[in-house]
Amino acid sequence: MLLICGTIPQAGASLVMGEVSFDGSRLAVGNTEIPCTQGTAALASAACVVAKHCGSAAPHAVFAGDTGSGKGSRLLYDYLSNNLPQLSPDILLMHYILPVMGLMKQVCAAADKCGKKPVMMADASSMYAAKAAGLAGQFDIFTPDLSEMEFLADPDAIHPAYISRHLFRADIACADDLIAAAFRQKSMAKTVVIKGATDHVIQEGKVKFTLSEPDLPALEAIGGTGDTISGMIGAFVDAGLTHLDAAMKALKANRKAGQLVQAKPATKVREIIAAIPRALNHN
Repeated sequence: MLLICGTIPQAGASLVMGEVSFDGSRLAVGNTEIPCTQGTAALASAACVVAKHCGSAAPHAVFAGDTGSGKGSRLLYDYLSNNLPQLSPDILLMHYILPVMGLMKQVCAAADKCGKKPVMMADASSMYAAKAAGLAGQFDIFTPDLSEMEFLADPDAIHPAYISRHLFRADIACADDLIAAAFRQKSMAKTVVIKGATDHVIQEGKVKFTLSEPDLPALEAIGGTGDTISGMIGAFVDAGLTHLDAAMKALKANRKAGQLVQAKPATKVREIIAAIPRALNHN
């Protein structure tokens, strides 16, 4: 089972959980419809269409509404800490969640108590919490963009707001330096997928794959197109692909889907997600 956990920008901190479904425009978790915009909802939608394409079981999700108070994030942390051993997912994919180091340590401790430790994936702020708590090495897959790689590479940063370099100055020319620094600082998961104008897949500090074609600058302007990659990787791993193959396939499919819908800055991420099955048939 692929279990996706994260917050969604809705008032009210109650948990929403259940099997994920996506019909091409609408996302549902259990019996609750969730707007498929960006963030964790886009990630779960992409995972759902890949699981269906591969003939795998639908992913499950645990979401919590959080508009900045942190209440939803704490509910998620508490739920995972108390229930992971019983849920025993094959893959735990954590996304937007308030980065609280102590609570992330509790989640990782709960994961260790599963009959078989799940594949541990982190994107966005859950990745920040893992790195800041010194837990990066316990994770199997991180999926940062280049700006987030700045954070992973900074030995003193405990939150992206405090990195010693400017968060948004990262460019592809410095990718190799950031990879080397993050690996040296032991701030990387075993596999790291850097999303950007040129995508990179790194394992144990070594670049294993890069992709820059088709070149679709409009994808950078569409919220959620990095989240879709993370969701696809999780679903491909759940379908039995190696972490390297899952990353490569997801990166190729994301660009192809953007090309198929002729993505423009105004394109909705759900349109790209709906094109993922067609993109996979082109691979």
